[in-house]
Amino acid sequence: MTLITARPGAGTPRPYRFPAVVRREVAGGRVVAAHLPGQNLAVAVLLLDAGAGRESVGKEGLGGVLAKALEEGTAQRDATTFALAVEGLGTELVTGLDWDSFQVSVQVPVDRLSAAVELLAEAVRTPRLDPDDVRRVRDDEATALRMDWANPGPRADAALRADLFGADNRWGRPMYGDPDSVAALDVEDVTVFHSEWFLRPGTLIVAGDLDRLDLDALAAAAFAGTGGGPADRGAPIEVPLHTGRRILLVDRPGSVQSTLRLGHPSPHRAHPDHVPMTLAGTVLGGAFTSRLNHLIREVRGYTYGIRGDFASSRRFGRFAVSSGVQNAVTAPALVEAVGEITRTQVGGVTADELAVASSWRAGQLSVELQSPRAIASALTTLVVHDLPDDYHARLREALLAADVAEVSAAAAAHLHPESLTLVVEGDAAVIRDELVATGLGEVTDATL
Repeated sequence: MTLITARPGAGTPRPYRFPAVVRREVAGGRVVAAHLPGQNLAVAVLLLDAGAGRESVGKEGLGGVLAKALEEGTAQRDATTFALAVEGLGTELVTGLDWDSFQVSVQVPVDRLSAAVELLAEAVRTPRLDPDDVRRVRDDEATALRMDWANPGPRADAALRADLFGADNRWGRPMYGDPDSVAALDVEDVTVFHSEWFLRPGTLIVAGDLDRLDLDALAAAAFAGTGGGPADRGAPIEVPLHTGRRILLVDRPGSVQSTLRLGHPSPHRAHPDHVPMTLAGTVLGGAFTSRLNHLIREVRGYTYGIRGDFASSRRFGRFAVSSGVQNAVTAPALVEAVGEITRTQVGGVTADELAVASSWRAGQLSVELQSPRAIASALTTLVVHDLPDDYHARLREALLAADVAEVSAAAAAHLHPESLTLVVEGDAAVIRDELVATGLGEVTDATL
């Protein structure tokens, strides 16, 4: 007996209102804040233009090492004393790194935010950076990366990124570096990177009850002892598409599964097609109800899950699909995935698919943008990508208003199945011949 049921339709979108954004220039830096009346928790984020994109080729991983080194004490306090001061406020320093920014944040009750920002600034502006501590942190990070890279995935990701963007470019190398690049860093690399990028004022993001906070005083603490103007952020990078598909084989002898990574370059974050492109990606592979997951998981039974979406930074983006399958179905899974991408590029999306995708994406905003930390994260998006203050207020309506023609046009313009790089990490001796037989593209061994 087979039980068949229809998927539920899209629900009625709930109303949502993003708080008003406050901006001001203080003490050489910028403050961007959101008023959350009656909220007893407040979040402050020091946002620096010191993302992984600022690292030099061959010095990948500096940001990750420096993030850990900030926990090793300051010029005023050793690591234990500083940790006790932070814990005494009931908080912790949370660091974040992406291609465009370096972030350090605290979340505390409103009446403790001033003291927490002072500690945050102390860690960021005047870290101890004792050579022995830096070397220990570096070695720990390199060891963690070696353990991670022993698993399926990181090598395939690195091979795809290098092929799409070029291994001679920083953005063509892993965001957090690789075991060798991190292990090769020395103390001077870390101290120079700090002096170049961490002593600029940056932007202070605040989310909380502004009636109970003094933004000028918070900014004065965050920007004390800083100098220098904003650095050149660079224009979007024009990444050419490949003229044909290719298959890169990352050998993993003895593996019983293959790790799949398919991708091509795509537009940067501020591109005007961002919303319809996001919805096209959601229909294709960005949700459990997506075309790729339905076909490869539910119909074919090749995988537990497959995902595909557009991701973008300030200067570049990429479309990518990821999954894992058994050796025996590696070739047919690739064929089916490329076919589904082609079908979406050629035929666009349906009204029913778009209704589910837009309702889900809009609903996520209503659910996710509730806490002070989530609001602060949304404010960082405005700053990093030069988006208007009402962007999040209008985003939900833009998602719900997108029509089939608009989203289908984005799929046609920004999906390029004929230019895909197909990376397969698996047992080359077992899967190579079947990959060649697919005719999807020339099969070559990846060099890492």
